[in-house]
Amino acid sequence: MSKSNFAKTKAQIKSYQYYIFWGACTFAVMAGQIFVGAGYRSMSQEVKDLTEVIQIQIELEELRQNRSAIIY
Repeated sequence: MSKSNFAKTKAQIKSYQYYIFWGACTFAVMAGQIFVGAGYRSMSQEVKDLTEVIQIQIELEELRQNRSAIIY
């Protein structure tokens, strides 16, 4: 017993839609991961810049304290 041409075509369309659906889902997840990764990279760079500014402020305060200790 063989399937009719209509049944074969219907199964092929169903299979095609299945792969389109899961391909779109995969793309959406990958795009989200890339978006989150880019945001994390940006945030980590901002934190790194902030810690460098804080370190410079601390060193500047130490220099000022040492300079005033030398004068007196």
